[in-house]
Amino acid sequence: MSNLLWKSLVVSPAVLGATLLVSTTAIAAPNTATVVSPAKQPTVAEVAQQPEILAQTTIDQVNRYSNEGNQNNSQSQVTSVSQFSDVQPTDWAFQALQSLVERYGCIAGYPNSTYRGNRALTRYEFAAGLNACLDRVNELIATATADLVTKQDLATLQRLQEEFSAELATLRGRVDSLEARTAELEANQFSTTTKLVGEAVFGVTDVFGGRNGDNNNTVFQDRVRLDLQTSFTGRDVLHTRLAAGNAQPFAIDGINSGAEGTQTFQVGNTGGNAVTIDRLTYEVPIGPANVYLAASGGRHSHYAAVNNPYFFDNTDGGNGALSTFASESPIYRIGGGAGIALNLPLGKGGGILGNSSITAGYLASQANNPGLSQGLTNGDYAALGQLNFSVGDRLALAATYVHGYSASGALFDSGSQGTVGAFDVGTGQANFLGNGTTNTLSPSSSNSYGVSAAFRPSDKLSISGFVSYHDVTGVGAGDDYEAWSYGLGVALPDFGKKGNVLGVFAGAEPYSFNRPGFVGNNVPYHFEGFYKYRVSDNISVTPGVIWLTSPGQSSANDDAIIGTLRTTFTF
Repeated sequence: MSNLLWKSLVVSPAVLGATLLVSTTAIAAPNTATVVSPAKQPTVAEVAQQPEILAQTTIDQVNRYSNEGNQNNSQSQVTSVSQFSDVQPTDWAFQALQSLVERYGCIAGYPNSTYRGNRALTRYEFAAGLNACLDRVNELIATATADLVTKQDLATLQRLQEEFSAELATLRGRVDSLEARTAELEANQFSTTTKLVGEAVFGVTDVFGGRNGDNNNTVFQDRVRLDLQTSFTGRDVLHTRLAAGNAQPFAIDGINSGAEGTQTFQVGNTGGNAVTIDRLTYEVPIGPANVYLAASGGRHSHYAAVNNPYFFDNTDGGNGALSTFASESPIYRIGGGAGIALNLPLGKGGGILGNSSITAGYLASQANNPGLSQGLTNGDYAALGQLNFSVGDRLALAATYVHGYSASGALFDSGSQGTVGAFDVGTGQANFLGNGTTNTLSPSSSNSYGVSAAFRPSDKLSISGFVSYHDVTGVGAGDDYEAWSYGLGVALPDFGKKGNVLGVFAGAEPYSFNRPGFVGNNVPYHFEGFYKYRVSDNISVTPGVIWLTSPGQSSANDDAIIGTLRTTFTF
């Protein structure tokens, strides 16, 4: 074989190697885009199941690749692989790169003596590298003194060219398809910073038992919430939630009857499905602390750990327990509205208590009203302090204190924007702020103390409970009283099917004894059982029963049995 042919074949691996090298670099460049979850942190599997995050990552990659060619990254020829500051002998492609540089002299580097082997290759850089290799081929051909290449050699090279042309055409088609799909995503994406989380609850429910059944009818109720969750840094989240609903609780027998048996989807009735903004909050980490800001619709349970897994639902009621009582301790329903809170870790100790933190928050229900005895500090408010402890990953404990002031007539009102007499849980005796004899409201302050615990002995069993005590002081004679509440729940997650939950909860709704003007000194016990059946990832059906004894704290009143079939759609 002639020297020229031999030199041509010697050069051919250089061209092929350079092509494969740069192609591999372009294909195997790692995806360095990182998406960090906001305040409520999802798992890796949950992030992988969110198509909007994957789509945004693809868009970011394409934009980054298309802009790289516009940068001033002029290359210069190097003569030794040691001139690359970012290439080490331990790199897997070191020998191939050394051969291309020192043997063939057709690999160029950047002006700052770097090779950048782990980044994507631009068309400009590919052209520069290919041109260097072709120059080397021309140089060898020009200096050759032997016979020219034969037709057979040319045919072999042509076949190789055709083979690689097919692969390049396939790759080009894939890139074109990706660009088209990316363009469509960019044109139709909802937002680069916001995702929509929706929940629609359909509830068919009725109450039975003596006069309770006679005074109520079977109803079909609904509640819808659309939560726009916006993140500006990847770690923060702005909740802008739209709500509509027509659900309302039953009229349970008893004098001065309260909110016993109220179900979670019956809270937030907007009056005939009128649309309102019922939550506007912002959560952001600042240093070691997590800060919670509420402009409207703030709740203590948004930022404080309630320690009631599988019964509490952080979207306020579509997938947890049926009732407001079983959902969370009543202490978290004292006050609400606008304000600020923070959660500060106290360090990761190696002792028995492990992780611990302190939570503090202040919410005012008339913060937007500049009127007399209104506003952020002079209107109704509730200030919370809580110590959180954990023993390993199986036991969580919390001690809670809430100081509140209200002139709106109810203790457990969840910051109902000053609606007189509105409350979500408990009897009238435990809620009414004022003189029961004259039935007049009285501004009152309260000091509430609570403890809660959650114990998970196994992945298939969860036990949780709470106790709360409330000391209320009114401005008038006979306005002072004390109230109690306690409950215990047992949940069996993944019962019968992954995602299902069987739950049983029992306790005493908030009650108060010996209040003038009120009839009844019996404990109003609450028993509840439900089974959430997961039809799909987005649909669950929950049948359940609530049994109330001594409604209105009077054994003379008929027991009430509430039957419910709740269907929840999440999207």
